[in-house]
Amino acid sequence: MTAAPDILCIGAMLWDVIGRAPRRMAPGADVPGRIRHLPGGVALNVAVALARWGLRPAVLSAVGLDPEGQALEAEARRLGVLTDWLTRDSGLPTDCYMGIEDSEGLIAAVADAHSLEAAGDAILSPLTGPLAGWSGPVVLDGNLTEDLLAVIARDPRLARADLRVVPASPGKAERLEPLIAARRGCFYLNRLEAEILAGRACPDAASAAEAVVARGAARVLVTDGPNPASEAMAGQPTLTFAPPPVTVARVTGAGDCFLAAHLAAGLQNEPRDTALRRAVQASAAHVSGKDVP
Repeated sequence: MTAAPDILCIGAMLWDVIGRAPRRMAPGADVPGRIRHLPGGVALNVAVALARWGLRPAVLSAVGLDPEGQALEAEARRLGVLTDWLTRDSGLPTDCYMGIEDSEGLIAAVADAHSLEAAGDAILSPLTGPLAGWSGPVVLDGNLTEDLLAVIARDPRLARADLRVVPASPGKAERLEPLIAARRGCFYLNRLEAEILAGRACPDAASAAEAVVARGAARVLVTDGPNPASEAMAGQPTLTFAPPPVTVARVTGAGDCFLAAHLAAGLQNEPRDTALRRAVQASAAHVSGKDVP
């Protein structure tokens, strides 16, 4: 019998194809480097990181019944993620993300999450069955459509859930508007995503987090690359913590590691400042090429 999960991660589960060059790249550059195929997608990345913290995450997502989907599900299980409640569709290919990185970070990326979008609210069907009455943490990934996020914001099946929301990319940040309007969730953003939601430029993570709280969000964490990260909460002091300097070995998935470490610390009843510090340190370790814990 499958053990019950303690966290649900709802959103993208796909293959990452990451090409990385060890030097700076100009637009149109064709350079030698390394190409890796890795399990990815925000929901799955967070779930894998949570499993490393000793938790039992389950992913609610859509995968194909193609060889890619079967291999992805097997790898997710090997990494400690529960996959019993996936939506599997023989008519849809398993989704894919392609990113190009250089020594300074991400150059460009394309996310093909069309199968997740096509599956729609079918991925939520376990909330009516084996996962009914869920009241624990739920990670929501901005790869979900804005319509589905709006449904989730008012879905009675998740009325008692602790929502943790991440936009997946700046291009998808506006999809989170229904959750801000509903005043639900703790948001994990980078500074550009926060600026999009705030509707204005912000000089640093602290001002960006406070600007999104002013829009109606109850709790917001904002990262800013190698610069200090911040957490703002309605009616509470804003916290800031600077990441340690590291040599960049990868960037894809850093925000997901940040979220997982912060959520794991919260579940251990760590204070706000400790949780923020742990999240910043975990993200920096990921960027340097290390997995924590």
